[in-house]
Amino acid sequence: MKFKLTASVKLVGGDQSSWASIWARVDNKNDEDGFFDNMGDRPVLSDTWDTYEINGYIDEYSSSLNFGGICMYNGKFYFDDFKLYIENKNTGALEEVKLDNHDFEKKITDNNILDWKNKNPMLTDEIKKGYGFKLVKDDPSKNNSLCIEGKNIKIDQTYIIGEREGYSPQIGTLISMLNNLSARVERVVKDLDQRQLDHLHDEKANSIGALIMHLAAAEKIYQLYTFENRGFNEEEEKFWGPALNLDDAGREAFKGKDVAYYLKIYKEVRAKTLEEFKKLDDSWLAKIRPGSTDNNHYYWFHVMEHQSSHLGQILFLKKRIPPPPSINLEQKKKID
Repeated sequence: MKFKLTASVKLVGGDQSSWASIWARVDNKNDEDGFFDNMGDRPVLSDTWDTYEINGYIDEYSSSLNFGGICMYNGKFYFDDFKLYIENKNTGALEEVKLDNHDFEKKITDNNILDWKNKNPMLTDEIKKGYGFKLVKDDPSKNNSLCIEGKNIKIDQTYIIGEREGYSPQIGTLISMLNNLSARVERVVKDLDQRQLDHLHDEKANSIGALIMHLAAAEKIYQLYTFENRGFNEEEEKFWGPALNLDDAGREAFKGKDVAYYLKIYKEVRAKTLEEFKKLDDSWLAKIRPGSTDNNHYYWFHVMEHQSSHLGQILFLKKRIPPPPSINLEQKKKID
């Protein structure tokens, strides 16, 4: 069964990363993903009112249809006149569904937009501080419209590869790539429980928990090698050796720990990398170690591609973790 969502939208005063859109998502009964469109491939950038639409579908597996507006980063984001149409099974025609406060004519009460909900878990308190909203009349042909304004919103640079403040140009670009990969690793593992982190795909496999430690250990050894011109000392070898070498030692050492344990170590190692690189410049990257044919840039390129390689392994293992065992609470009857 088809549906169509339309709304009037415009963006005023945005920066290079700002965009607006409408979105629609269908949640399914079987926990699989249903239809989703947030206009990410055709964002609203215009500062004049226009009507945008999303065309989707609902089927027998659908449990709910959710929709709304998106505003990204800084600027003034205007929304008005949301309309929803659902296909009539008998005639095939798209018929409008009544939506309460679809045109934002109701007054904002207790800082709430009546008949609209905001349950997005990505909106932290810190992000919310940068946004405010009000009803405005900026167009003689319209009554009230919703205006959401974003101010001083820090742009997420995770997917922008390039220079970074506080670093020389090439080092900053290298840092942007390292941080992109570490953010992806963290996103993939952050919700895993202890059972999932400890799971072994087969007798020769490494657990996901051990692989996170391995990434931290590899970065740690290259810190020492390139920043301090040495390897692990005896104490460091005891802690980092099993993580760097994995196999039986890693399988034995890294189990029974939660994801917070692994990510704390992983992030501490990266913080040290960022701190040390601030002391260096691009000429350091080009230096070749005595007795070697490799320069420092290669070593840190290797750290980066090493994380990429094991991220793929983690994704492979994550998809093959078996579901938790079912618990049978049925009690057996006693026979006297």
